Amino acid sequence: GLVGLPNVGKSSLFNLLTEQSAAAENYPFCTIEPNESRCAVPDARYDYLCSLWKPPSCYPAYLQITDIAGLIKGASEGAGLGNAFLSHIQAVDGMFHIVRIFENSDVIHVDDEIDPIRDIKTINDELCKKDITFVENAMRNEEKAVKAGAGKYKLSPVFKETFAKMMEMLEQNIPIRNGEWTTEQVHIINEKTRLITTEPMIYLLNMTQADYIRKKNKWLGKIAAYVKENGGGSIIPFSVEFEQNLWNLREDPKKQEEWLKEVGATSALPKIVTQGYNVLNLIYYFTAGEKEVRCWTIPNGALAPQAAGVIHSDFERGFIKAEVAAYDDFKQYSEGEKSMAKVKAAGKYRQEGKTYVVKDGDIIYFQFNVTAPKKK
Repeated sequence: GLVGLPNVGKSSLFNLLTEQSAAAENYPFCTIEPNESRCAVPDARYDYLCSLWKPPSCYPAYLQITDIAGLIKGASEGAGLGNAFLSHIQAVDGMFHIVRIFENSDVIHVDDEIDPIRDIKTINDELCKKDITFVENAMRNEEKAVKAGAGKYKLSPVFKETFAKMMEMLEQNIPIRNGEWTTEQVHIINEKTRLITTEPMIYLLNMTQADYIRKKNKWLGKIAAYVKENGGGSIIPFSVEFEQNLWNLREDPKKQEEWLKEVGATSALPKIVTQGYNVLNLIYYFTAGEKEVRCWTIPNGALAPQAAGVIHSDFERGFIKAEVAAYDDFKQYSEGEKSMAKVKAAGKYRQEGKTYVVKDGDIIYFQFNVTAPKKK
């Protein structure tokens, strides 16, 4: 989800990432209902496999993007339609926090002056305040369940400790993701709550084209220090102005290349998409052949049967084995041929069973047995 104050560049970035034309007007709350789309995750490995096999169908990995309307101070109490916007944030799995660090009198700032540290705090504080209500509601629900159980069970000490610690952190405007938690506490948080501040966050610093090209802005160091002191996180400087000018040259790739060479800069969008995908703890494996090259998204740490299951649930139930080659081994040993023969000869094509943990970039061929369900 793209979050931030109004008029910081969220909808413009959304348009550039997803090649759509969502409204991006110069006034607060231009976006009310969230726009949703997806953008392909750039990967040279996928490009190579597509160029080698040249199949009729190619499917990259995708990052789902939601453009959420701007939040303002008091959003957790309903200011600026804040409660609706915060519910949209609760529905996503991670956040791009867009922070404006450019001066432009023609673009309205909701607080009338540029102060990125204050803006980061504003968003952070509103998310923490909203999470307080979620924690309070979860606690009330558990207490009701205990009363309804008529003494059959009670709240465990670790449950009480976890909720007390969450409340203490949130009341100090400290995101839950910044805390140190035991495995048992993490399980309780995930099972009993659906919090905003547990979600990973990447800070995207929107600067002028001139600052982006020269890689300088007075706020960069200050923001980096603030983020480090307040739980850490990834920071990616970018420029909507630069990306828009690059996009405007899209129909003439040669001009694009010449302009990039002239200014000495490259697009930040591939890095934004890739880091957004990775921070969700996702990876993908490939299936490749004459008919199709496709990336299949799975959670990092998924076992082979689970990976097969994203293709079809029957594949997981009837899993027999996976024939696997790492992408790097395939590229090195296949010598540009559409075949695993040389990879097998080099001992780099192997059979794996149900306990195999799939690696990012594996090329996999599954074998499975699907038995028809018995008729009743």
